[in-house]
Formats: sequence, structure tokens, C-alpha cells
Amino acid sequence: MGSLRPGAEYIYESPDGGETVYAREVGSTERRMIGQSLKAAGLVKDLEQNLLWDNIRRAAETNPALQDALDRAVVIYHLSKKNE
Repeated sequence: MGSLRPGAEYIYESPDGGETVYAREVGSTERRMIGQSLKAAGLVKDLEQNLLWDNIRRAAETNPALQDALDRAVVIYHLSKKNE
């Protein structure tokens, strides 16, 4: 999160209904995040994890060792679901 410049005039914006709040100086298009709810932070973390797993799956297409590890993870997942 950014720090604001003392004495500057700011416009405050929230694209998600108050979950994340940005400030930008009057006349500028550059904005800084100044606050984020736990809900919004959790959504960001979820998106980052989804992107990571997408990148892993793509990399596994050309990396046999990585594909083998993913295949093993899938087996472990299915076996753990059967025990529930």
C-alpha cells in the first residue's frame, strides 16, 4: 500500500464497492492502493493461486517430470476423497 503526500489533494476511488480503496492526486491518472478488506485480499490470493496452477499445468505439457508429479498429486487427491 502506498503512502500519501502531505498537503496534496486526493480523489478516492473504489472499483469494488469499498472492498479496495485507491487514492490519486487531483489531475493525475496514477493511483495508489490505500486499503483493502480481508475479503478482497482473499480474492486476490485465490486468483494468484489459480494463475500459479494454470502456469504449472502449462509447463507440465513440455516437462515430463512435472507432469509425473501432477499425475501423482491427482491420484493422491482422489484417494483422499474416497477415505472421507
